[in-house]
Amino acid sequence: MAKVLITGGAGYIGSVLTPMILQRGHEVTIFDSLMFGAQPLLGFSSHPKLNIIKGDIRDASAVARAVGDHDWILHLAAIVGYPACAADPHLSVSTNVDGTRNVLAAMGMGQRLIFASTGSTYGKVLGVANEETPIAPLTLYGRTKRDAEMLIRDSGRQHTILRFATVFGSSPRMRLDLLVNDFVYQALHNRQIVLFEGYFRRTFLHSSDAAAIYPFTMENFDAMSGKVFNVGDESMNYTKREIAIKIKEYVDYYLHEAQVGSDPDQRDYEVDYSRLRSIGFRASVDLDGSIQELVKILRVLTIFNPLRNA
Repeated sequence: MAKVLITGGAGYIGSVLTPMILQRGHEVTIFDSLMFGAQPLLGFSSHPKLNIIKGDIRDASAVARAVGDHDWILHLAAIVGYPACAADPHLSVSTNVDGTRNVLAAMGMGQRLIFASTGSTYGKVLGVANEETPIAPLTLYGRTKRDAEMLIRDSGRQHTILRFATVFGSSPRMRLDLLVNDFVYQALHNRQIVLFEGYFRRTFLHSSDAAAIYPFTMENFDAMSGKVFNVGDESMNYTKREIAIKIKEYVDYYLHEAQVGSDPDQRDYEVDYSRLRSIGFRASVDLDGSIQELVKILRVLTIFNPLRNA
């Protein structure tokens, strides 16, 4: 079994991913600043093969000690999403870009990296985006992920880059700054959704599928090494309005379609996932089941953080 370092292991996806890696018999070390607390780890903290390091990805010496002799580095640590990045640009760049540089500097040639990037790197696309589509991010978040990707490709380290669709669903470290989660929360607590650019289309991915791609990549690394993969499934491609209408099947609320408002990263396109599908990965969680799951948990959850990510 392998030794696996998960940076950001207490985060939205990391706290779903860690039990998956432990269940496969690997030894796992979480490296996380715990800025949102350690509560997301409590469900599996007693596992004998789990180690936890409280550390900052911006601290090069701490990262070097953590990377150590791990076989795999699953690098999720980041300031995620355009609202959080816009709120503190310096923190975002130093975390997402400089933090990635620290990871790469600490790695030896035999270690393997799986990096969490985003479809937001594409920017505004006409038509269908595939992995060969030029990336031109419109937000600071997208630009930091683009810059981190460039560092990784130029590093000579063994790696795979994963560009995720818009993630949603429950997690031990819940977030509401994600479109589907936000819509369900607004429908439940405000009894209304104010919708702008409802015709904008994007692909969605449940948090458990976003986590599952990591063990899948580890198991298929020979076929995925050195490449970029869009992570999602064409079956989960919806307009924002279609999401809002689907929520109406489970929550009684008022939908107001506004004529003003815009999405800063202009995500209105379909994404081609055939490269990943050809290796055998398909999303397993559909929209209906996910909305029912979110209604169950968000009905009893209140979040006060102004960025709505904790």
